[in-house]
Amino acid sequence: MTSTTSSGETSVSIANPAVPVSLRKHRTLWQDAVRRFFKNRLAILGLVIVLAFLFLAIFANFLAPYPYDKADFTAVRALPGVNPKYPLGTDEIGRDYLSRLIYGARTSMTVGITIQFIALLIGVPLGGLAGYLGGTVDFVVSRIIDVMTAFPGLIFSILIISLFGGGMWMVIFALSITSWIGIARLTRAQILSLREKEYVEAARCLGVTQRGIIFRHLVPNSLSPLLVAVSFGIPAAIFGEAGLSFLGIGINDPIASWGKMVGVSGAYVRVSWHMALFPTLAIALAMLGFSFLGDGLRDALDPKMTR
Repeated sequence: MTSTTSSGETSVSIANPAVPVSLRKHRTLWQDAVRRFFKNRLAILGLVIVLAFLFLAIFANFLAPYPYDKADFTAVRALPGVNPKYPLGTDEIGRDYLSRLIYGARTSMTVGITIQFIALLIGVPLGGLAGYLGGTVDFVVSRIIDVMTAFPGLIFSILIISLFGGGMWMVIFALSITSWIGIARLTRAQILSLREKEYVEAARCLGVTQRGIIFRHLVPNSLSPLLVAVSFGIPAAIFGEAGLSFLGIGINDPIASWGKMVGVSGAYVRVSWHMALFPTLAIALAMLGFSFLGDGLRDALDPKMTR
């Protein structure tokens, strides 16, 4: 609105300004993403589930009532609620099932997170170099990705473990051999779409090295889809470990593993139903939590989303 002063000058002011224009805060892309994420109830539920499993994994030594390898031969395959010492029952040699489930969370989280960390260490540099340099480098990396894609991941892992033996770190190694392929392919596609942007051309003109352009400009701007890929890759790795342990070639006894617990329960499931039910529910809940989290991140990091 306009007003006239005593000297006859006319001034213009904004009617009821809530905040001065110069003092208004502009949200960044990441701030908008956080705001959208916490408006998504399923994403929050997934985050809570994932944090709960991480809490169990980190503090398993303090939360578990008994060591994961302590056996009570007087309470073999006790059903839940029968023995007050073992609220979720015991397994085939009398080990507390609640303790085994808690320590199984540590095994699953360690396998899933470590495999995705290795996938990032391998996939991001390879995909970044292939996408940015192009030419011979892109051709070689793309052919390596094509060759590795031809191997079925789980069958290839079974072959590796059959040759070199089982154990947690061997399972991680076997599953990591093919886990980086999707990350490398995604990174390459992102770099190809970003390398001709104006800010990249400006960095080249300022004399920034190729490595600096890749790791200071291109890779950080490719983080959004990579975060989503990692959030979906962790449950896939957990499921892969569970599958190998179910077949009896994954995690070795006495280390607790949800997949191994399900596999062992097959011989007793008719009379000891809890041995199959509880680890199956744990695997399903972990997969559900990471799926909800991944969907929430995908929606939150999409700038086109309005809700």
